[in-house]
Amino acid sequence: MEEKIQLFDFNNLTKSLSFNIYDICYAKTERERRDYIAYIDEQYNSARLREILFQLTDMIGAKVLSVSTQDYEPQGASVTLLLADGSVESKMQSETVLAHLDKSHIAVHTYPEYHPDTAIATFRVDIDVSTCGEITPLSTLDFLIDSFDSDIITLDYRVRGFTRDIYGNKLYIDHKINSIQDYISPKTLERYDAVDINVYQANIFHTKMLIKEIDLDKYLFNIDVCELPPRTRLEITNSLRREMIEIFSGANIYANASR
Repeated sequence: MEEKIQLFDFNNLTKSLSFNIYDICYAKTERERRDYIAYIDEQYNSARLREILFQLTDMIGAKVLSVSTQDYEPQGASVTLLLADGSVESKMQSETVLAHLDKSHIAVHTYPEYHPDTAIATFRVDIDVSTCGEITPLSTLDFLIDSFDSDIITLDYRVRGFTRDIYGNKLYIDHKINSIQDYISPKTLERYDAVDINVYQANIFHTKMLIKEIDLDKYLFNIDVCELPPRTRLEITNSLRREMIEIFSGANIYANASR
């Protein structure tokens, strides 16, 4: 086991994780798209998101100081937590979800969307976790990925500031990391194609993940895949894959292709 570095006073390093996922769905008619958005809005309302964040808080060993939640019209929700690295007594005084920590914070926002000219609806979740001291959010990645239907995942992790050892030497990071993928289980990684873009000198780490297999039945909303002819199934699968590749690459590479 690696010997723990002895630090002088409080660990001043700030560790920030941005977790961004997309869920893609095929919904051909306007009614199907509206129903999908309504389903997502109910499935991931502020109460459900608050549950996820409280579990995440337990996993990193932090204590919630305050919570703020909000559901939006026509759709979407957000939750923010303020956290402490230790045992702090707090009272929930609001039904809105915002959590405040004395050393950390967690925020989540959802963005369901569709466009009438396409048969694709998307659901995006942004989660930002910022911690100070010894706690780090990297250990929660498998939990976060499993908490959502994650077709495309974008992860950013950065360590800021510095702390000192007992001899006064500055330390700009207090743990070893080569890739964010190091903190994701092999079983989870098997399901995705993953790409890293890291700036080691600045302690900046970036990973993008794209689901490998498309089980069409899981991407159809209120449609039985068995009722579709093979050609239609192939067309829908290709449409879903094009959408995923564009989001993964951050470019409209199929913008002029027929949907």
